[in-house]
Formats: sequence, structure tokens, C-alpha cells
Amino acid sequence: MSSLSISDLTKLQTSKYANLGSLAILAFDFCITFSEEVRWTWFRRWDAIRVIFVISRYLPFANVGMIAYAALGVSNQCASLLEQNIIHIISIVAAEALLVIRTWAFWQKSKRLLIGLSVYVVLLIAANLAVVELSSTISIPGEEPPPGTCYFESSRSDAVAYIFLALFESMILILTVYKRFHDYKNFQSGIVVTLYHDDVFYTLCILAVTLANVITGTALPSAYSNMFDTWSVTAFWHHEFYSVFDIATNVSANRPRQ
Repeated sequence: MSSLSISDLTKLQTSKYANLGSLAILAFDFCITFSEEVRWTWFRRWDAIRVIFVISRYLPFANVGMIAYAALGVSNQCASLLEQNIIHIISIVAAEALLVIRTWAFWQKSKRLLIGLSVYVVLLIAANLAVVELSSTISIPGEEPPPGTCYFESSRSDAVAYIFLALFESMILILTVYKRFHDYKNFQSGIVVTLYHDDVFYTLCILAVTLANVITGTALPSAYSNMFDTWSVTAFWHHEFYSVFDIATNVSANRPRQ
């Protein structure tokens, strides 16, 4: 790493510390919420939603752990990132699937909404692939990582995926707010209020982290490009657990006593 300046090394170290901090938060939060997970999810029947929940609950540990390991690397020798990328994608897809399921439930399980969201996702994926293919032939302005090295950095084109992810999360937010004020404006059910406020709050948090990834990947020096890699997964992780926990608690509190 001697080819890097002191300034670049400082930026890389800041990025690494940010990712390690996310791992610490993930581990701490798991420890303090494990008993609630056992209470509300372990003894429920297995179905597609529970499978997605378990994937989005536990796979991030492997994902964040692998990113943290890469951050702690003391060599710039290239290693295969295929497994890390696959786990990262599956973690985000599982968490985004929970967002879709919650929005679908809030829209009273509308088939039209589910079909519309599915088409929208396919279009975003197709557009993302097209832009990535185009970016391989067109140079994106900005500082790039040193060629032929494997520092804890990403190329400018890698931030494109986060742009389309932000578009998807914005659509989820718009659909939730619209439904709340269009159909549930005067509806004060505890479950509906909890579902709405949690969705809006956590989606805003996830969107903020996604936009932070876009900014660090496109506007800041390349040494900062991976600063929020693990934070996106951690934000999803917080959303899927706390939203489920809040709803379960609300349902239990409003259940008639025998």
C-alpha cells in the first residue's frame, strides 16, 4: 500500500472504521433483541414470509463479516469477491422483499399493486444492467481506484446500482404515504398506525443510507466509496426486525383477554 499517499491511507482507514462500526452495532443489536425474536418468530409455522425473514435476519452477519474482513486486510493482493457480492445481493433482495410484502399488505394485498411493483423492479434491473454495460465502455468522471490493485475501494460505476435501489425505495415510500392519506386518513387502528409510521420511518432511514452510498460512490474520493457498504445491510436489518416486533407487540396489546 506504499503507492498511496498519507491522505489516501487516512481516507481508507476512515472507510474501514465505518464498516467495522456497523458490524459492532449489528452484533450488539442482535444480542439485545434475540429474546424477542424467539418470542415472536421461532414458534410460528414456516412459510415464504418466514423464510425471507430468516434470510434477511441472519445472512447479513455473513455479509457484514466478509466486508469487515476485507476492510481489515493488510495486503492489496486481489481476492475473489464473487461470494461476497452474491451474499450482499441476496441480503438486500431479501430485505427489499420484506418492504414489498409490507407495502402489499398495507394495500390490502392488491394484486394490481404486486404486479405493478414486479414490473417496476424488472424495469429497474434492466436499466441497471444497461447502464453498467454502458459504463464499461464510457469513462465516468471522477477519481478511480489505482488500476491492478484491490484496495478497499469500488469503481464509480458500482454506485449505479444504489441509484436504482434509491428509486425503488422512493416508490415504496410514495405508495405507503399515498395509501395512508387516501384510504386510511381517518382510520386510527393501532396496527394500521404502527404499520404506517414504521414503514415511513424505516424506509426513510434505508433511503438515507442508500443515498449516502450514491454520494460516496460518485462524488467523494474513491477511498470513501465503500464507507457505507455494511450500513445499507444494517439499516435493512433494523427495519425488518423492529417493524415485525412493533406489529407483534401491538397485536398482542390489543388482543382481548381470555
